[in-house]
Amino acid sequence: MIVLGLDTCLNACSVAVLDGERVLASAREVMARGHQERLAPMAQAVMAQAGLGFGEIERIAVTVGPGSFTGLRVGVAFAKGLAAALAVPAVGIGTLEALAAEAEGPAFAAIDARRGQIYAQAFEDGRAMAPPQVMALEEAAAMAAELAARGGLTLAGPGAGLLAAAAPGARTLAPEGADAQVVARLAAARTPGALVPLYLRAPHAELPA
Repeated sequence: MIVLGLDTCLNACSVAVLDGERVLASAREVMARGHQERLAPMAQAVMAQAGLGFGEIERIAVTVGPGSFTGLRVGVAFAKGLAAALAVPAVGIGTLEALAAEAEGPAFAAIDARRGQIYAQAFEDGRAMAPPQVMALEEAAAMAAELAARGGLTLAGPGAGLLAAAAPGARTLAPEGADAQVVARLAAARTPGALVPLYLRAPHAELPA
């Protein structure tokens, strides 16, 4: 199955195309802004590098959050539009799940949600132990400490550094965003359903003075 994977939820833009487990081409750029401008050209470049036309895509995979409100909407909108144009299914993958999937054994995926909060989710060999949630930094640190005490823990995601001191002995994987290769692999094994952004809290906006 030819799967196009996308991630724009955090401080990176990542695109990959896979044929089964084989990575045909991929690209990744760290960026805090500008996902909307870079995503389509990056997807075109990756498909060209793979020697494929867009009509050969059989499934589209995209991270749906949590993450940047603007970033995740960019990815989801692009995936929906492309899926509709190609008449292929689109599959949403949670950002925390994609981050944790790069770890072996127990993993605690964490994203800095700002304002003293963390988006977090615990996994055991890729299986979610609970739904993703937003929690206070202190609560997330206490959970990381508890999981680390059991041994073999990996702190995964850009929020891992905020919890490292509370989880001595834990391995840290702290990429700027999810790997589109991982997103594509996860989506290949899923049954397609509705593509819905995952918001764990309302957007924070300040009115101009």
